[in-house]
Amino acid sequence: MIPEYYSIAQVADILGISKETLRRWDDSGKLVPIRHPESNYRLYHFSQLDNFEEAKCLFNSSWDQELLSKPVKSFKLIELFAGAGGLAIGMEKAGFSSVLLNEIDRDACNTLRRNRPAWNILEGDITKIDFSEYGGVIDIISGGFPCQSFSYAGKKLGFEDIRGTLFFEFARAVKETSPKVFLAENVRGLLKHDEGRTLEAISGVIDELGYYLVPPRVLKAMFYQVPQKRERLFLVCIRKDLAKDVEFIWPSPYKRIMTLRDALKAGELYPNDVPKSEGQRYPRRKAEIMSYVPEGGYWRDLPNELQREYMMKSYFLGGGKTGMARRLAWDEPSLTLTCAPAQKQTERCHPEETRPLTVREYARIQTFPDDWSFSGSIPSQYKQIGNAVPVNLAYAVGRALVRLLNDIEKTDTFPSKKNILNKEISCFGRLALR
Repeated sequence: MIPEYYSIAQVADILGISKETLRRWDDSGKLVPIRHPESNYRLYHFSQLDNFEEAKCLFNSSWDQELLSKPVKSFKLIELFAGAGGLAIGMEKAGFSSVLLNEIDRDACNTLRRNRPAWNILEGDITKIDFSEYGGVIDIISGGFPCQSFSYAGKKLGFEDIRGTLFFEFARAVKETSPKVFLAENVRGLLKHDEGRTLEAISGVIDELGYYLVPPRVLKAMFYQVPQKRERLFLVCIRKDLAKDVEFIWPSPYKRIMTLRDALKAGELYPNDVPKSEGQRYPRRKAEIMSYVPEGGYWRDLPNELQREYMMKSYFLGGGKTGMARRLAWDEPSLTLTCAPAQKQTERCHPEETRPLTVREYARIQTFPDDWSFSGSIPSQYKQIGNAVPVNLAYAVGRALVRLLNDIEKTDTFPSKKNILNKEISCFGRLALR
Protein backbone atom coordinates (compact mmCIF):
# COMPACT_ATOMS: atom_id res chain seq x y z
CA MET A 1 0.00 0.00 0.00
CA ILE A 2 1.29 3.47 -0.91
CA PRO A 3 2.13 5.60 2.16
CA GLU A 4 -0.08 8.68 2.48
CA TYR A 5 2.58 11.05 3.83
CA TYR A 6 6.27 11.51 3.07
CA SER A 7 9.07 13.27 4.96
CA ILE A 8 11.45 15.80 3.42
CA ALA A 9 14.18 13.15 3.26
CA GLN A 10 11.88 10.65 1.54
CA VAL A 11 10.68 13.15 -1.06
CA ALA A 12 14.26 14.21 -1.77
CA ASP A 13 15.16 10.57 -2.41
CA ILE A 14 12.12 9.93 -4.60
CA LEU A 15 12.67 13.02 -6.74
CA GLY A 16 16.46 12.65 -6.82
CA ILE A 17 17.12 16.13 -5.44
CA SER A 18 18.71 17.51 -2.30
CA LYS A 19 16.89 18.52 0.88
CA GLU A 20 18.21 22.03 0.30
CA THR A 21 16.43 22.14 -3.06
CA LEU A 22 13.19 21.09 -1.36
CA ARG A 23 13.63 23.85 1.20
CA ARG A 24 14.07 26.38 -1.62
CA TRP A 25 10.91 25.02 -3.26
CA ASP A 26 9.16 25.50 0.07
CA ASP A 27 10.31 29.14 0.23
CA SER A 28 9.28 29.81 -3.38
CA GLY A 29 5.93 28.04 -3.06
CA LYS A 30 6.72 25.41 -5.71
CA LEU A 31 6.21 22.49 -3.30
CA VAL A 32 5.09 23.30 0.24
CA PRO A 33 4.74 20.59 2.94
CA ILE A 34 1.57 20.47 5.00
CA ARG A 35 0.90 19.79 8.67
CA HIS A 36 0.07 16.17 9.45
CA PRO A 37 -3.41 16.11 11.06
CA GLU A 38 -2.20 13.98 14.00
CA SER A 39 1.51 14.53 14.55
CA ASN A 40 1.57 18.18 13.37
CA TYR A 41 4.86 17.46 11.58
CA ARG A 42 5.40 19.16 8.23
CA LEU A 43 5.09 16.40 5.63
CA TYR A 44 4.15 15.97 2.00
CA HIS A 45 0.87 14.30 1.04
CA PHE A 46 1.23 11.82 -1.83
CA SER A 47 -1.25 13.86 -3.90
CA GLN A 48 1.25 16.76 -3.93
CA LEU A 49 3.73 14.59 -5.82
CA ASP A 50 1.41 13.62 -8.68
CA ASN A 51 3.02 16.16 -11.01
CA PHE A 52 6.44 14.54 -10.75
CA GLU A 53 7.13 11.65 -13.09
CA GLU A 54 9.49 9.99 -10.58
CA ALA A 55 6.67 9.79 -8.03
CA LYS A 56 4.12 8.63 -10.61
CA CYS A 57 6.38 5.70 -11.48
CA LEU A 58 6.49 4.74 -7.83
CA PHE A 59 2.75 5.08 -7.29
CA ASN A 60 1.83 3.22 -10.49
CA SER A 61 4.44 0.49 -10.33
CA SER A 62 4.03 -2.96 -11.91
CA TRP A 63 6.19 -4.51 -9.18
CA ASP A 64 3.50 -6.89 -7.90
CA GLN A 65 2.71 -8.09 -11.42
CA GLU A 66 6.41 -8.58 -12.21
CA LEU A 67 6.84 -10.66 -9.06
CA LEU A 68 4.81 -13.34 -10.84
CA SER A 69 7.48 -13.75 -13.54
CA LYS A 70 8.63 -17.37 -13.74
CA PRO A 71 10.92 -19.01 -16.31
CA VAL A 72 9.10 -21.13 -18.89
CA LYS A 73 12.06 -23.55 -18.86
CA SER A 74 15.28 -24.07 -16.93
CA PHE A 75 17.52 -21.20 -18.02
CA LYS A 76 21.19 -22.05 -17.49
CA LEU A 77 23.55 -19.38 -16.19
CA ILE A 78 27.29 -18.79 -15.84
CA GLU A 79 28.35 -16.07 -13.44
CA LEU A 80 31.77 -14.42 -13.60
CA PHE A 81 33.45 -12.38 -10.86
CA ALA A 82 30.81 -13.80 -8.52
CA GLY A 83 32.13 -12.35 -5.25
CA ALA A 84 30.15 -13.31 -2.15
CA GLY A 85 26.98 -14.05 -4.13
CA GLY A 86 24.76 -10.95 -4.11
CA LEU A 87 24.03 -11.15 -7.83
CA ALA A 88 23.94 -14.97 -7.77
CA ILE A 89 21.31 -15.11 -5.00
CA GLY A 90 19.11 -12.62 -6.84
CA MET A 91 19.39 -14.55 -10.09
CA GLU A 92 18.65 -17.80 -8.25
CA LYS A 93 15.53 -16.26 -6.70
CA ALA A 94 14.44 -15.14 -10.17
CA GLY A 95 14.61 -18.77 -11.33
CA PHE A 96 17.99 -19.18 -13.05
CA SER A 97 20.00 -22.40 -12.72
CA SER A 98 23.71 -21.71 -12.16
CA VAL A 99 26.03 -24.19 -13.87
CA LEU A 100 29.30 -22.39 -13.06
CA LEU A 101 30.41 -19.49 -10.88
CA ASN A 102 33.95 -18.13 -11.12
CA GLU A 103 35.69 -16.03 -8.47
CA ILE A 104 39.36 -15.53 -7.63
CA ASP A 105 39.03 -14.44 -3.99
CA ARG A 106 39.44 -17.42 -1.65
CA ASP A 107 37.22 -16.11 1.14
CA ALA A 108 34.43 -15.25 -1.30
CA CYS A 109 34.63 -18.74 -2.83
CA ASN A 110 34.42 -20.28 0.63
CA THR A 111 31.38 -18.11 1.31
CA LEU A 112 29.70 -19.44 -1.84
CA ARG A 113 30.57 -23.05 -1.03
CA ARG A 114 29.41 -22.75 2.58
CA ASN A 115 25.99 -21.46 1.57
CA ARG A 116 25.44 -23.36 -1.69
CA PRO A 117 27.34 -26.68 -1.59
CA ALA A 118 25.62 -27.79 -4.79
CA TRP A 119 26.89 -24.85 -6.83
CA ASN A 120 29.81 -25.44 -9.19
CA ILE A 121 32.31 -22.91 -7.81
CA LEU A 122 35.43 -22.59 -9.93
CA GLU A 123 38.02 -20.75 -7.83
CA GLY A 124 40.92 -19.11 -9.60
CA ASP A 125 42.13 -16.81 -12.35
CA ILE A 126 39.54 -16.38 -15.10
CA THR A 127 42.29 -16.24 -17.70
CA LYS A 128 42.96 -19.92 -17.09
CA ILE A 129 39.37 -21.07 -17.73
CA ASP A 130 38.22 -22.61 -21.00
CA PHE A 131 34.50 -21.90 -21.41
CA SER A 132 34.09 -23.65 -24.77
CA GLU A 133 32.64 -26.83 -23.21
CA TYR A 134 29.55 -24.75 -22.35
CA GLY A 135 29.10 -23.53 -25.92
CA GLY A 136 25.50 -23.69 -27.11
CA VAL A 137 24.06 -24.83 -23.77
CA ILE A 138 24.17 -21.59 -21.76
CA ASP A 139 21.24 -19.17 -21.88
CA ILE A 140 22.86 -16.28 -20.03
CA ILE A 141 26.19 -15.06 -18.65
CA SER A 142 26.19 -12.49 -15.86
CA GLY A 143 28.78 -10.74 -13.76
CA GLY A 144 30.33 -7.53 -12.57
CA PHE A 145 33.71 -7.22 -14.28
CA PRO A 146 36.28 -4.91 -12.62
CA CYS A 147 36.69 -1.72 -14.64
CA GLN A 148 40.25 -1.32 -15.89
CA SER A 149 41.79 1.39 -18.04
CA PHE A 150 41.88 0.80 -21.78
CA SER A 151 44.68 2.00 -24.04
CA TYR A 152 43.46 3.90 -27.11
CA ALA A 153 46.55 5.14 -28.89
CA GLY A 154 46.47 3.73 -32.41
CA LYS A 155 43.83 1.20 -31.50
CA LYS A 156 40.65 0.18 -33.29
CA LEU A 157 38.85 -0.66 -30.03
CA GLY A 158 38.06 -4.20 -31.21
CA PHE A 159 37.95 -7.52 -29.37
CA GLU A 160 41.71 -8.17 -29.62
CA ASP A 161 42.54 -4.59 -28.58
CA ILE A 162 41.10 -5.09 -25.09
CA ARG A 163 43.31 -8.12 -24.38
CA GLY A 164 44.81 -7.80 -20.92
CA THR A 165 41.70 -6.25 -19.37
CA LEU A 166 39.20 -8.26 -17.36
CA PHE A 167 36.43 -7.18 -19.71
CA PHE A 168 38.33 -9.10 -22.40
CA GLU A 169 37.92 -12.24 -20.28
CA PHE A 170 34.19 -11.54 -19.89
CA ALA A 171 33.94 -11.05 -23.66
CA ARG A 172 35.95 -14.22 -24.29
CA ALA A 173 33.51 -16.23 -22.17
CA VAL A 174 30.65 -14.81 -24.27
CA LYS A 175 32.47 -15.62 -27.50
CA GLU A 176 33.15 -19.22 -26.45
CA THR A 177 29.61 -19.97 -25.21
CA SER A 178 27.35 -17.79 -27.39
CA PRO A 179 24.58 -17.29 -24.78
CA LYS A 180 21.26 -15.81 -25.82
CA VAL A 181 21.75 -12.90 -23.41
CA PHE A 182 24.46 -11.54 -21.17
CA LEU A 183 24.38 -9.08 -18.29
CA ALA A 184 27.36 -6.99 -17.21
CA GLU A 185 27.20 -4.66 -14.23
CA ASN A 186 29.61 -2.05 -12.96
CA VAL A 187 29.90 1.21 -11.06
CA ARG A 188 28.11 4.31 -12.32
CA GLY A 189 31.50 5.90 -13.02
CA LEU A 190 32.00 3.60 -16.03
CA LEU A 191 29.59 5.87 -17.95
CA LYS A 192 32.11 8.72 -17.92
CA HIS A 193 35.35 6.78 -17.38
CA ASP A 194 38.09 8.27 -19.57
CA GLU A 195 35.56 10.77 -20.98
CA GLY A 196 33.27 7.97 -22.11
CA ARG A 197 35.88 6.17 -24.21
CA THR A 198 35.93 3.06 -22.01
CA LEU A 199 32.20 2.48 -22.47
CA GLU A 200 32.59 3.25 -26.17
CA ALA A 201 35.25 0.55 -26.44
CA ILE A 202 33.10 -1.93 -24.53
CA SER A 203 30.11 -1.12 -26.76
CA GLY A 204 32.24 -1.73 -29.86
CA VAL A 205 33.33 -5.13 -28.59
CA ILE A 206 29.74 -6.09 -27.77
CA ASP A 207 28.75 -5.25 -31.33
CA GLU A 208 31.70 -7.19 -32.72
CA LEU A 209 30.68 -10.22 -30.66
CA GLY A 210 27.30 -10.18 -32.41
CA TYR A 211 25.15 -8.71 -29.64
CA TYR A 212 22.75 -5.79 -29.41
CA LEU A 213 23.43 -3.54 -26.41
CA VAL A 214 20.24 -2.28 -24.78
CA PRO A 215 20.84 1.41 -23.92
CA PRO A 216 22.64 1.13 -20.55
CA ARG A 217 20.91 2.16 -17.33
CA VAL A 218 22.09 3.26 -13.93
CA LEU A 219 19.68 1.68 -11.45
CA LYS A 220 19.29 3.18 -7.99
CA ALA A 221 19.02 0.30 -5.53
CA MET A 222 16.71 2.20 -3.16
CA PHE A 223 13.94 1.95 -5.79
CA TYR A 224 14.15 -1.85 -5.80
CA GLN A 225 13.40 -2.78 -2.17
CA VAL A 226 16.96 -2.08 -1.03
CA PRO A 227 17.47 0.26 1.98
CA GLN A 228 20.55 1.88 0.46
CA LYS A 229 21.42 4.74 -1.91
CA ARG A 230 23.60 2.53 -4.06
CA GLU A 231 23.80 2.94 -7.84
CA ARG A 232 24.96 0.35 -10.37
CA LEU A 233 25.33 0.49 -14.14
CA PHE A 234 23.75 -2.44 -16.00
CA LEU A 235 24.52 -3.53 -19.55
CA VAL A 236 21.99 -5.96 -21.04
CA CYS A 237 23.03 -7.54 -24.34
CA ILE A 238 20.90 -9.71 -26.64
CA ARG A 239 22.30 -11.90 -29.42
CA LYS A 240 21.55 -10.16 -32.71
CA ASP A 241 19.75 -13.09 -34.30
CA LEU A 242 17.23 -12.90 -31.42
CA ALA A 243 17.14 -9.17 -30.66
CA LYS A 244 14.91 -8.17 -33.57
CA ASP A 245 11.88 -10.00 -32.15
CA VAL A 246 12.11 -9.05 -28.47
CA GLU A 247 12.50 -6.00 -26.29
CA PHE A 248 14.06 -5.80 -22.84
CA ILE A 249 11.95 -3.94 -20.28
CA TRP A 250 13.71 -2.59 -17.21
CA PRO A 251 12.16 -3.59 -13.86
CA SER A 252 9.53 -1.40 -12.25
CA PRO A 253 10.30 0.26 -8.91
CA TYR A 254 9.01 -0.96 -5.60
CA LYS A 255 6.03 0.95 -4.16
CA ARG A 256 8.08 2.77 -1.51
CA ILE A 257 11.61 3.62 -0.43
CA MET A 258 13.10 1.26 2.14
CA THR A 259 15.01 2.80 5.05
CA LEU A 260 17.65 1.77 7.57
CA ARG A 261 14.83 0.97 9.99
CA ASP A 262 13.46 -1.54 7.47
CA ALA A 263 16.90 -3.13 7.29
CA LEU A 264 17.68 -3.43 11.00
CA LYS A 265 14.26 -3.81 12.63
CA ALA A 266 11.51 -6.40 12.24
CA GLY A 267 9.05 -5.42 9.54
CA GLU A 268 8.39 -5.76 5.83
CA LEU A 269 11.93 -6.74 4.79
CA TYR A 270 12.81 -9.07 7.67
CA PRO A 271 10.62 -10.85 10.25
CA ASN A 272 12.98 -10.11 13.14
CA ASP A 273 15.49 -7.50 14.32
CA VAL A 274 18.99 -7.82 12.93
CA PRO A 275 20.93 -10.64 14.63
CA LYS A 276 23.90 -9.77 16.82
CA SER A 277 27.26 -10.16 15.11
CA GLU A 278 30.87 -9.08 15.18
CA GLY A 279 32.04 -5.74 13.91
CA GLN A 280 34.74 -3.12 14.05
CA ARG A 281 35.09 -0.71 16.98
CA TYR A 282 36.24 2.89 17.14
CA PRO A 283 39.40 3.93 18.99
CA ARG A 284 38.53 5.65 22.29
CA ARG A 285 39.04 9.27 21.14
CA LYS A 286 37.21 8.76 17.86
CA ALA A 287 34.25 7.27 19.75
CA GLU A 288 34.22 10.30 22.04
CA ILE A 289 34.08 12.67 19.07
CA MET A 290 31.53 10.60 17.14
CA SER A 291 29.21 10.61 20.17
CA TYR A 292 28.56 14.30 19.47
CA VAL A 293 27.29 13.65 15.93
CA PRO A 294 23.46 13.58 15.83
CA GLU A 295 21.42 11.02 13.89
CA GLY A 296 21.81 11.76 10.19
CA GLY A 297 24.59 14.26 10.90
CA TYR A 298 28.26 14.53 9.94
CA TRP A 299 31.41 16.47 10.88
CA ARG A 300 29.87 19.91 10.41
CA ASP A 301 27.43 19.07 13.22
CA LEU A 302 30.32 18.82 15.70
CA PRO A 303 31.39 21.72 17.94
CA ASN A 304 33.98 23.81 16.09
CA GLU A 305 36.93 22.70 18.20
CA LEU A 306 36.05 19.03 17.55
CA GLN A 307 35.66 19.73 13.84
CA ARG A 308 39.22 21.03 13.76
CA GLU A 309 40.57 18.11 15.78
CA TYR A 310 38.80 15.46 13.72
CA MET A 311 39.33 16.96 10.27
CA MET A 312 42.86 18.31 10.86
CA LYS A 313 44.15 19.83 7.56
CA SER A 314 40.96 18.83 5.74
CA TYR A 315 39.10 21.38 7.86
CA PHE A 316 40.58 24.17 5.70
CA LEU A 317 39.95 22.49 2.33
CA GLY A 318 36.94 23.03 0.10
CA GLY A 319 34.13 20.58 -0.57
CA GLY A 320 31.42 19.20 1.69
CA LYS A 321 33.19 15.94 2.65
CA THR A 322 29.76 14.74 3.77
CA GLY A 323 30.93 11.17 4.34
CA MET A 324 33.28 12.13 7.15
CA ALA A 325 32.10 11.52 10.74
CA ARG A 326 28.78 10.46 9.23
CA ARG A 327 26.06 8.91 11.36
CA LEU A 328 23.23 7.20 9.49
CA ALA A 329 19.53 7.99 10.03
CA TRP A 330 16.80 5.48 10.89
CA ASP A 331 14.20 6.83 8.46
CA GLU A 332 16.40 7.26 5.40
CA PRO A 333 18.13 4.70 3.18
CA SER A 334 21.73 4.03 4.15
CA LEU A 335 24.46 5.74 2.22
CA THR A 336 26.28 3.41 -0.18
CA LEU A 337 28.25 0.83 1.78
CA THR A 338 31.99 0.70 1.23
CA CYS A 339 34.44 -2.11 1.95
CA ALA A 340 34.86 -0.98 5.58
CA PRO A 341 32.38 0.90 7.79
CA ALA A 342 34.94 2.97 9.72
CA GLN A 343 36.95 4.57 6.92
CA LYS A 344 37.36 8.24 7.72
CA GLN A 345 36.25 9.45 4.29
CA THR A 346 33.16 7.22 4.17
CA GLU A 347 31.99 6.75 7.74
CA ARG A 348 28.97 4.50 8.36
CA CYS A 349 28.09 4.94 12.04
CA HIS A 350 25.05 3.30 13.64
CA PRO A 351 22.15 5.79 14.02
CA GLU A 352 21.95 5.42 17.83
CA GLU A 353 24.98 3.57 19.12
CA THR A 354 28.41 5.12 18.65
CA ARG A 355 30.03 2.33 16.66
CA PRO A 356 30.45 1.23 13.04
CA LEU A 357 27.80 -1.03 11.55
CA THR A 358 28.32 -4.74 12.27
CA VAL A 359 28.79 -7.45 9.66
CA ARG A 360 25.15 -8.57 9.87
CA GLU A 361 23.91 -4.97 9.70
CA TYR A 362 26.03 -4.52 6.58
CA ALA A 363 24.54 -7.69 5.10
CA ARG A 364 20.97 -6.57 5.90
CA ILE A 365 21.51 -3.24 4.11
CA GLN A 366 22.65 -5.23 1.06
CA THR A 367 19.49 -7.41 1.52
CA PHE A 368 21.40 -10.66 2.03
CA PRO A 369 19.28 -13.27 3.84
CA ASP A 370 20.15 -13.73 7.52
CA ASP A 371 21.17 -17.35 6.93
CA TRP A 372 23.81 -16.34 4.36
CA SER A 373 27.07 -16.58 6.31
CA PHE A 374 30.41 -15.12 5.27
CA SER A 375 33.87 -16.72 5.44
CA GLY A 376 37.18 -15.13 6.35
CA SER A 377 38.30 -12.39 8.72
CA ILE A 378 36.00 -9.54 9.77
CA PRO A 379 37.68 -7.10 7.33
CA SER A 380 37.27 -9.70 4.56
CA GLN A 381 33.58 -10.14 5.37
CA TYR A 382 33.00 -6.39 5.23
CA LYS A 383 34.82 -6.28 1.89
CA GLN A 384 32.77 -9.13 0.43
CA ILE A 385 29.50 -7.50 1.47
CA GLY A 386 30.51 -3.98 0.44
CA ASN A 387 31.49 -5.15 -3.06
CA ALA A 388 28.30 -7.14 -3.65
CA VAL A 389 25.32 -6.31 -5.83
CA PRO A 390 22.34 -5.85 -3.47
CA VAL A 391 20.34 -9.08 -3.56
CA ASN A 392 16.93 -7.46 -4.07
CA LEU A 393 18.25 -5.29 -6.91
CA ALA A 394 19.68 -8.41 -8.55
CA TYR A 395 16.36 -10.18 -8.04
CA ALA A 396 14.44 -7.36 -9.76
CA VAL A 397 16.84 -7.32 -12.72
CA GLY A 398 16.77 -11.13 -12.79
CA ARG A 399 12.98 -11.17 -13.13
CA ALA A 400 13.26 -8.75 -16.06
CA LEU A 401 15.80 -11.06 -17.69
CA VAL A 402 13.49 -14.04 -17.14
CA ARG A 403 10.74 -12.16 -18.97
CA LEU A 404 13.17 -11.41 -21.80
CA LEU A 405 14.24 -15.06 -22.16
CA ASN A 406 10.62 -16.18 -21.94
CA ASP A 407 9.86 -13.87 -24.85
CA ILE A 408 12.79 -15.32 -26.80
CA GLU A 409 11.37 -18.80 -26.23
CA LYS A 410 7.96 -17.64 -27.47
CA THR A 411 9.39 -16.00 -30.59
CA ASP A 412 11.17 -19.26 -31.44
CA THR A 413 7.67 -20.74 -31.73
CA PHE A 414 5.87 -17.64 -33.05
CA PRO A 415 8.62 -15.54 -34.67
CA SER A 416 6.24 -12.81 -35.85
CA LYS A 417 4.80 -12.09 -32.43
CA LYS A 418 6.15 -10.08 -29.51
CA ASN A 419 4.94 -10.47 -25.98
CA ILE A 420 2.31 -7.78 -25.37
CA LEU A 421 4.01 -6.92 -22.07
CA ASN A 422 6.90 -5.50 -24.10
CA LYS A 423 4.62 -2.64 -25.13
CA GLU A 424 4.19 -1.65 -21.50
CA ILE A 425 7.50 0.15 -21.15
CA SER A 426 7.97 1.26 -17.55
CA CYS A 427 8.24 5.01 -17.21
CA PHE A 428 10.84 4.36 -14.55
CA GLY A 429 13.33 3.16 -17.14
CA ARG A 430 13.43 6.64 -18.63
CA LEU A 431 14.46 8.08 -15.28
CA ALA A 432 17.15 5.58 -14.39
CA LEU A 433 20.07 7.65 -15.70
CA ARG A 434 19.11 10.83 -13.86
